[in-house]
Amino acid sequence: MKRNYRKLFAKKSLRFRRWGHKSYSAFCSIGRHVTIGHVSKGIADASLEKSGAVDEAFVERIIRQGGLDREEAGDMSESVPLPQLVAMASAVNVACASRRFDTCSIINAKSGRCPEDCKWCAQSAHYHTAAAEYPLLDSASILKAAKLCEAQGIGRFSIVTSGRKLTEKEIDPICETAALLRRECGISLCLSAGLLDKSALVRLHGSGISRYHCNLETAPSYFGKLCSTHTQAEKIKTLSSAREAGMDICSGGIIGMGETMAQRLELAFTLKELGVKSVPMNILSPIKGTPLAELQLISEEEILKTVALYRLVMPDAYLRFAGGRARLSEQALMTSFQAGINSAIIGDMLTTTGADVATDKARILAAGYML
Repeated sequence: MKRNYRKLFAKKSLRFRRWGHKSYSAFCSIGRHVTIGHVSKGIADASLEKSGAVDEAFVERIIRQGGLDREEAGDMSESVPLPQLVAMASAVNVACASRRFDTCSIINAKSGRCPEDCKWCAQSAHYHTAAAEYPLLDSASILKAAKLCEAQGIGRFSIVTSGRKLTEKEIDPICETAALLRRECGISLCLSAGLLDKSALVRLHGSGISRYHCNLETAPSYFGKLCSTHTQAEKIKTLSSAREAGMDICSGGIIGMGETMAQRLELAFTLKELGVKSVPMNILSPIKGTPLAELQLISEEEILKTVALYRLVMPDAYLRFAGGRARLSEQALMTSFQAGINSAIIGDMLTTTGADVATDKARILAAGYML
């Protein structure tokens, strides 16, 4: 029998200023007591009709047990209104997650001609897209990009390559590039280079790569519908090998590829069980020529609901906004920071345009984070 989560919200009321027209933009947090309300258009400051307040004991239990369990997350995804989910996630975010916002940027160091058939990807050779095609960039080009990121105050720099994995001939140049960057820059180095084995990962870690990225992309139950040329189990093996090689690991997924909310939660719990602490959250940008090109965009409310639930499932993880967030309204972006986003890829993405770094930094500071 499902728990009635509405009963967890005690009778409380607050006065606060409304900052937008969306249903999720009218809320305020004071300590861990949060009151939710609805405001009519045109009202700038009002006493809001109560729709409930977050129960402090319930939030503390979420924190104490290290996040929602599967049953709780599933029930809450169906029964709790978005403003209340955001309010609870905000309380957990403040209590558990880092208030120093983690920034990273990426370079598309090898593009296109990928033999894998991932249905969302512009770089797959199976589809006809406008994605650029070029071999591995030289060390000087990658160093120039890394120095620019460091000069902008970005904390991490990731070298990303297309393909199933780096070839043996490409591993040495990447190692040499990483060693060069370690000598010339202070920025932390990440790598996303496919399904590498442990021996290659050990070499890369020794050259200066501190974190390895390999997205699980979607729920285990849904992955096979989106890709047939490799399995999610191979991705998990790569992440395990990277950790054994001495690296931190980074893994997340893409929402809006036709999956259900239950499958998004399935991915969240898979990542949690793997101990992943850096979780990129991409929003599908349907790309012409790919099988998902005509897929309908998911709503801002659905995106925010997913962010809030991920924070409630993974209280201390870095939830990292990545590709696709550029289409969100300013209100939705600011609400996402309250709901749990405490890290982001800033600058341009692999095959889509990102946000201006200075603009992103201003938003981050306005949301109450440190840089």
